[in-house]
Amino acid sequence: MSAEERRESVVRAAMVEFARGGYRGTSTEAIARRVGVSQPYLFRLFPNKQAIFEAAAEHCIEQTWGIFDRASEGLTGEAACDAMGEAYLSLVEDREQVMMQMQIYVSVFAAESAGEEGVGETARAGWLRLFERIRERIGDRALATEFMAHGMLINTLVALGYPGEHPIWSGFDELGEKQAGKRAGKQD
Repeated sequence: MSAEERRESVVRAAMVEFARGGYRGTSTEAIARRVGVSQPYLFRLFPNKQAIFEAAAEHCIEQTWGIFDRASEGLTGEAACDAMGEAYLSLVEDREQVMMQMQIYVSVFAAESAGEEGVGETARAGWLRLFERIRERIGDRALATEFMAHGMLINTLVALGYPGEHPIWSGFDELGEKQAGKRAGKQD
């Protein structure tokens, strides 16, 4: 395996470990063990734990955009929003992907409290890049903001462990119908 391939496997393993334990609760030893390399080799690929977390956060955000991009290719407006929303609902089946997103947000506070500013800079830049791509695809800032707000609610429900069949999830269908009605009313 090349160094670049090994680096990519470290990032994927780090996503799983950080999703489960957060920035502070995850050791580089656990990441190295998951990849099957020594800890010293891990530090040949990345200078420190912060760099590994930042790479994992970037990877997570790019994976999320990739899913949205493929689902909404060639679409704009509400059609793009609906396609990305459906794709995101299928993404929540990968609990670790969603939990990594949540850990990115939580870890900013923890890292910055410890003086590790780079984590927050990376997370904010990645989130803003994701938002702007969504806004461009949808073509409306308010609708993009609403989309992101719904996504955060979905993340919260997943983090709290609500199973897909729980009645709380039915609110998304009702909310979607209400929002579509509001938008239709604005167009009249």
